[in-house]
Amino acid sequence: MTAAADVSRVAQPQLATLRLIGTGCIALGVFLSGFVIDEPAPYELWLALLIGVWFVLGLKISRSVAPLLVLFVTFNVGGMLSLTQMRDLADGPIYSAVSTFLALSAVFYAAIIGDNEKRLTLIFNAWVIAAIITASLGILGYFHAFPGAEAFTRYDRAMGVFQDPNVFGPYLVAPALFLLHGSLIGNFRKAPLRAAGLAILLFGIFLSFSRAAWALFAFSAIALVFFMLLKHRSNAFRLRIMALSLAAVILAFVGLIVALQFHQVSDLFSTRTQLVQDYDGGHLGRFERHRLGFMLSMERPLGIGPLVFSTLFREDEHNIWLKSLTTYGWLGFFCWVSVIVWTIYIGFRNVLKDRPWQPFLLVAWITILGHVGIGNVIDTDHWRHLYMLIGIVWGCGALEHRRSARLRAGA
Repeated sequence: MTAAADVSRVAQPQLATLRLIGTGCIALGVFLSGFVIDEPAPYELWLALLIGVWFVLGLKISRSVAPLLVLFVTFNVGGMLSLTQMRDLADGPIYSAVSTFLALSAVFYAAIIGDNEKRLTLIFNAWVIAAIITASLGILGYFHAFPGAEAFTRYDRAMGVFQDPNVFGPYLVAPALFLLHGSLIGNFRKAPLRAAGLAILLFGIFLSFSRAAWALFAFSAIALVFFMLLKHRSNAFRLRIMALSLAAVILAFVGLIVALQFHQVSDLFSTRTQLVQDYDGGHLGRFERHRLGFMLSMERPLGIGPLVFSTLFREDEHNIWLKSLTTYGWLGFFCWVSVIVWTIYIGFRNVLKDRPWQPFLLVAWITILGHVGIGNVIDTDHWRHLYMLIGIVWGCGALEHRRSARLRAGA
């Protein structure tokens, strides 16, 4: 036996051990995504280190993930070019650095999932745990359950360990869908535990008083049930899904009635359910800012720079398409639209295929569709969980590509 063979025998177990530790570190990274109070957050710092270590250990970008890397790098080149349009850089470079990191995080998730499908379970389980903890803190904060609990609220709305209730609410949707999916088709013995977790997440979404989060969950839950009924051909199984879905709706309605018995809940609920708020219409309201912003963007191909829009029009863009134009220029806008369209296409092609990763793809893809909708009234370019969802869909696409290649090689 040669010396090289001896080294190989030693190196392989060591490398496997390192990758196992790295997988545990991924779970920690996903867990930290639920605790974002400021930028850069611990999530960024931890994942930046993790991405570097993983690529040193040999993680590769497959051909099916490479287009995502190219598009996101170009997207952020547009963002860097927009910095040249700023008179005062202020926080612009930090904003661009976070944007670049988040883009790379999507590529990282796609690569590690394409490398090993079992990491999907790890990612979603860590996400569920983080979501339940941050939702619980938001709920306790809303009801001032302990001294200092108001730190987990803003404007009398639950926000957990986030900067904004409008990010906190949507963050909880994907893990809520994952638990809902497991409750509908999983083992009945685990149903009470899943139902308890789902109840906490739904209450957290409700108390965020984010209309975007409410609409996102309602759309996503209906779409999830629809695609599950479409995929499963057994009438008995379809009846089970419909019966459990109806039971979930009834329980949610009962929970809503109970919550509305609290005056602080019912008053804010009646205000937030108005379709158009004071800050939506009127002079320089949300919708007028959208119109003026798009007109301005047609004259500024390189954009106007990060965080500049609010200095011109009192508030941020609150529209991801406009945000991509103002902050990343025409180049960034083209790349963002391309990423979203390509991601939707990958999911559409594979979402009904009978694969071990199909439930994860279904949850991620549906949630992204919902984010595309709410992106018309809110900025999502720095939502960490959105990049994670994009990475999950592309990672599942990479798994499908690898499976097809194996089948062709075996033919």
